[in-house]
Amino acid sequence: MNPVPRIVIAGTHSGCGKTTIASGIMAALTRRGLKVQPFKVGPDFIDPSHHTRICERISRNLDPFMMGEKGCIDTFIRATEGADIAVIEGVMGMFDGVDGTDIASTAHIARILKAPVVLVVDAKGMSRSVHALIDGYMRYDPTLLFKGVILNRIGSIRHRSMIEPSLTIPSFGFIPRKDELAVESRHLGLRMAHESAGMGEFGKIIEETCNLDALLDAARLASPLIVAINTDESGSQVQSKIGIAFDPAFCFYYQDNLDLLKKSGAELVFFSPIAGPLPEVDAVYLGGGYPELHLPALESSRCRRDLKNAADSGMPVYAECGGLMYLTEKIRSDTSHRMCGILPASSEMTPRIQALGYVKGEGTGNHAFFPSGQTVTGHEFHYSRLHPSCDARYALRLRRGKGIDGEKDGLISQHVLGCYTHAYFTPAFVHALIESSVRFSKR
Repeated sequence: MNPVPRIVIAGTHSGCGKTTIASGIMAALTRRGLKVQPFKVGPDFIDPSHHTRICERISRNLDPFMMGEKGCIDTFIRATEGADIAVIEGVMGMFDGVDGTDIASTAHIARILKAPVVLVVDAKGMSRSVHALIDGYMRYDPTLLFKGVILNRIGSIRHRSMIEPSLTIPSFGFIPRKDELAVESRHLGLRMAHESAGMGEFGKIIEETCNLDALLDAARLASPLIVAINTDESGSQVQSKIGIAFDPAFCFYYQDNLDLLKKSGAELVFFSPIAGPLPEVDAVYLGGGYPELHLPALESSRCRRDLKNAADSGMPVYAECGGLMYLTEKIRSDTSHRMCGILPASSEMTPRIQALGYVKGEGTGNHAFFPSGQTVTGHEFHYSRLHPSCDARYALRLRRGKGIDGEKDGLISQHVLGCYTHAYFTPAFVHALIESSVRFSKR
């Protein structure tokens, strides 16, 4: 099978400019009238929000640790239907994977998708040394289809003239320093797309300084993919309504998770815990995000009381990270603010990072969502800690990751479950959530 042309935008290291350049390429190609399907390697939520805004197509995560290789290919095939080109932004340095391995690295995805690679090189402070760096990346894994480089943060015409004549691989562009277009960061990464349009603005710079025609030609060199065609793409009949919290406080969701819910028979009803009441639904899914930036609004919102009443009546509720914190008694940042009071714990923001990395665990059997022995994979990243009650019960026993207490995750109360883990949903989990919502709807 020969899906759409595709290109991987890799980087020599974190901070080399690949996010800005990948987003600029997406914007420039979109301005040409192409339907660009964006992807992000790894578990990140923030970069895909910028991709989605630029391309007006939902950006998807590609993560072999959470999804498996087949899962990455399946997501790629489904998401690129109707697209003219796929632009895949890498993660960290080109070869940086889990625990110093190649797993879930940008290179891993490039091999899985048989995709040509363009390497972003930060040339600040270098001239001839750039060539040694590029040569090392090209030689390190000869199975990859390196097609060229983009030199970032070029200081002047003279700087470019010191590099360009000795290049042994095509250059798709020389990007001048544009610090004024940088997107501001906060503790979990860049600001979300609804807070800044800076990434899209970089498309004009790409148009002026990059050879987009050559980039498109490189993308068309992608080899065919051998995939198993799923002939049953029809979704299940709607069985229940699941409320999805979606606003500036709760905005971290893997699109594959939402798609699987819909395909499995859930009607998704989006609502804002900040601004409105809890809608008429049979279950609730609270994603992660930035509740700490909206504490007064969350405390005063009617939704906080509605959710407590719904949970007390037996409604299933599943929450991750920021959603988990919202379900506790209170969140303390500079001051304390009352939250839903559903889970037996309090939350506290901390000046230092508490957890960052992949998570793998198995169900303890204490909650229907995660039966005993069921495997869960995901990711955690937070600057907060929980203080659970001494008799707290947990749904997950971790083999990797920190969770709530260093060994366990998934705080339980009635039919409510809150995890620090941002999980990549399995059909078994989704089936359990929908079944619980159906039972609740029939009460």
